[in-house]
Amino acid sequence: MQSDMRELLRIATPTAAVGAIATLVGGLVAGGEGAIGAAVGCVVVLVFMALGQLALQWVAKTMPQLFQGMGLMIYSAQLVLLLVFILSIRNTSLFDLQVFALSLVAAVITWITTQAVLHARSKTLYVDPDADTRNRPGGAGGDRDE
Repeated sequence: MQSDMRELLRIATPTAAVGAIATLVGGLVAGGEGAIGAAVGCVVVLVFMALGQLALQWVAKTMPQLFQGMGLMIYSAQLVLLLVFILSIRNTSLFDLQVFALSLVAAVITWITTQAVLHARSKTLYVDPDADTRNRPGGAGGDRDE
């Protein structure tokens, strides 16, 4: 679980940094309402994406055969929940909705880009180095003449 949280933090940190920059810019451009809108947009992305990432990591460990299908289901559920959230706040005057939307898009792009870069840099084994010795009769490796 520690590895999962470390991976999640490595993805969430750049997203939070973009959110902080968006909050600053939103505050400068649209005042307090812009800053609040940018902060809410970033927090929404962090919560939605982090929960989805944790769910996918859990599925990968407990039911790896369902990983791809669950991934599609989780992302679909995230889109529906985000749509419901946006529809519920569409008439709010608590924050600037345009700054909220721009911050949300910037945070999502940052999250996905960071996730893709970290995945591309990871050293994932695609060949099991011990498979040859496990498949031999007797399960032992070594220098046997066959």
